[in-house]
Amino acid sequence: MPEYEKAMRPEDITRLFVERSNAGDAAGVAALYEEDAVLAYPPGSVTVGREAIRALWEKVLANRPRFEPEEPLPTLVSGDIALTSTPPGDGAGARAQVVRRQPDGSWLRVLDQPEFQPPAR
Repeated sequence: MPEYEKAMRPEDITRLFVERSNAGDAAGVAALYEEDAVLAYPPGSVTVGREAIRALWEKVLANRPRFEPEEPLPTLVSGDIALTSTPPGDGAGARAQVVRRQPDGSWLRVLDQPEFQPPAR
């Protein structure tokens, strides 16, 4: 596996995700997740584990989507766990991730909810 830049702050993961996605690097995107991470995508289902996340992103990135950076909302940190979120520009409602500090001080995603839809009223 190539050596990737590590997220040394929870907020770095969003920037690295955009950079790697726009480069078409599914393995690089998957490297932002813990081995047993859970990704709530595609909508209505979950993808579990780094390898499954990599395979999913290979399919998604084959269409060469373009991701725009989104300004992170304030991060909530408790010890080695943090909650990150961004207000999406694509109308997805919200994005939220739980990240965990790794033994080397870097951060990886544990739970990723990339699309929250507001409830129908």
